[in-house]
This record gives sequence, structure tokens and C-alpha cells, in this order.
Amino acid sequence: MYEAMARRYRPQGFADVIGQEHVAQTLQNAITADRIAHAYLFCGPHGCGKTSMARIFARALVCEKGTTTEPCGECGICQDVMRGRDVDVQEIDGASNNGVEQVRALREQAGYVPTRARLKIYIIDEVHMLSTAAFNALLKTLEEPPAHVKFILATTDPHKILDTVLSRCQRFDFRLVPPPMLAAFLKTMVAAEQASSTERSEEHKADLQS
Repeated sequence: MYEAMARRYRPQGFADVIGQEHVAQTLQNAITADRIAHAYLFCGPHGCGKTSMARIFARALVCEKGTTTEPCGECGICQDVMRGRDVDVQEIDGASNNGVEQVRALREQAGYVPTRARLKIYIIDEVHMLSTAAFNALLKTLEEPPAHVKFILATTDPHKILDTVLSRCQRFDFRLVPPPMLAAFLKTMVAAEQASSTERSEEHKADLQS
């Protein structure tokens, strides 16, 4: 069965993340100290790993072997979370579910205990796309969240999020992966695929940029 390269080489654990070590280490420290917040905000440009980090963090919190900085990746929950299909770890596209009715339905679901995991985790991507009414509905849950619920909000435009929502989240700023680090990773990936690649000369790069 064909598997896209992006999916095949998606980071599976904190140690696999490149370019966002500052975020990975802080989240691991929070797990070790048992100081998990109820809401997180992952900010950064497209393609920098916000959703991948959210899935890794969710696995760390709900792994069947217990809350850990190194989720096993083998249990049913870990595998379902990384595939984006776990019943208790839900990924929501804020761009297409941005109305107040969708958020009210989420709030109602959040009131029920998890089906099989220790927690219910909601990963809301492009959260800045929510309407003002939807944000206000979400705020009510962020103000008094059930003990079994955690939120991971991801956005490319944090300035569009209500201040009242921002104040109730722990914020993490992601950055673009530095080119040398990305190049090193791509070389490793090419080698693993037993493929070949050609590295452009500095002169060629300068010609392309001119």
C-alpha cells in the first residue's frame, strides 16, 4: 500500500522533531514535573510542525503505558492518535468548523468522560478562523474546563485570536526549520529511500535567487 513520504517520515516522538527542540523540551519538562496545563497554543508558519507536535504531545498524555515523555508508539491509542483517528483525541479544522454551533457541540461532547483514554484532547487547527461567537463559546470551556479535557490550539495568525482566549493558554512559538538542518534531514531521508540526489552549488543557488 502506497504511503506518502510526508506521512512516512512524520516525527513519532519528541526526539524526532527537528527545529523545534525548545518546544519539545519544555513540553517534556511539564510532563516530568506533572504540570500539564489545560490549554496550549502552538503558533508558527505553515509547515513548521505544529500539528505533528500536537499529536506527539497527545500521545505522551494518553499512551496506554502511562503519561510519559516517550510514548510507546505501539499501543492502540498511540497508533490511532498518530493516524488522526482516535476517538478521544480529536483533530478539528477550525477553518471549516468555525461556527458557534460546532463549538457548542464540542463543549457538549467535552462534558462526557473519555471512551478509553485517560483524557479527551481536542486539537483545533487554524483556530484563528473561528467566528467571534465561536471564540466566546470556546472561552466558556477554557475558563472552567473539565478535569479530563485538554486543548491544543494551532494557528498561523495568533493576533486574530481574542485576548481573553490567549490569556488562558500556554503559548509556544514555532519557527521555520533552518535550511542546514532541513538539508541534513533530507539527506538522511534520501539515504533511507536508497535514492539519489544532487546538491546545487552556491553559484547555482545565487542564480536562482537573482
